[in-house]
Amino acid sequence: MRTKQGTKAWNEIKTNDSWAIFKIMGEFVKGYEKLSQIGPCVSIFGSARTKPDQKYYKLTEKIAQKIVDHGYGVITGGGPGIMEAGNKGAHLAGGTSVGLNIDLPFEQHDNPYIDSNKNVDFDYFFVRKVMFVKYSQGFVVMPGGFGTLDELFEAITLIQTNKIDKFPIILVGTEYWSGLLEWIRNTLQDEFENISDGDIDLVQLVDTEDEVIEILDKFYDEYNLSPNF
Repeated sequence: MRTKQGTKAWNEIKTNDSWAIFKIMGEFVKGYEKLSQIGPCVSIFGSARTKPDQKYYKLTEKIAQKIVDHGYGVITGGGPGIMEAGNKGAHLAGGTSVGLNIDLPFEQHDNPYIDSNKNVDFDYFFVRKVMFVKYSQGFVVMPGGFGTLDELFEAITLIQTNKIDKFPIILVGTEYWSGLLEWIRNTLQDEFENISDGDIDLVQLVDTEDEVIEILDKFYDEYNLSPNF
């Protein structure tokens, strides 16, 4: 049986939940207003723990520079590691460098290579992920942890279920991603039939910056697609 104090506490929780809607709406409005003006961009995902002297940091920087050279800007999660490398490459190439930051108890802080007028802070992961999908012309996924996998599989799911239009999802690093793709193909697809034949083709696996750009250019030449906004 619920006590009076328990009932009061429960009512306060429900009230706070209701008011949170306005904070969520505010994050969407702020994100839409800022990001609707950035032009076509490619999102780069990966670990916040990758150090500047590691090979995937350096490769990410090269990829971001190439992306800018081919007419796109770069969006990252705005933090350190792979995110910093992506923003740094875009910044050094003189292109658009966007950071979608989130408040976390560890790891996350703004990197210094984000354009000052394109640094957006979020409290809610789900709002931030909407912005990544809505304002990106492609995803480049570097080695990363749970957050990177979350962003990767959300994009795959949205395309698989026709909730968004198809766009390139590029995994970089055969040594890192080939085991995951093998498990998806052999276990999810062939053994248990939990995905359809061809679903795995929604992602492509490469190792170099030139291969990333080739996929992006070929996709948009073939489908004659315009930016998402």
